[in-house]
Amino acid sequence: MKYYELEAEEKKELEAIERAIESGEIKSVPDFTKRKKELQQIAKSTLNKTRNINIRLSERDLYKLKSKAIEEGIPYQTLASSILHKSTVR
Repeated sequence: MKYYELEAEEKKELEAIERAIESGEIKSVPDFTKRKKELQQIAKSTLNKTRNINIRLSERDLYKLKSKAIEEGIPYQTLASSILHKSTVR
């Protein structure tokens, strides 16, 4: 399992979830282990279906995309994929 350092906002969310579990506000689903495996398989199947595409952009747009990616500290292709994903999921 990979370890990730949580940001302050994520830590607050995790603490809120833990409090909700302790207070009984959130309850576990029946046969949690089976359901967890089902959801993991669905996520894995969904995330593994990537396809390559070719797209033509103006030099100016590509420059701006690369600049924005540098600001966010991620590869420009990842940023482009994220932008496309956000615009298609509604």
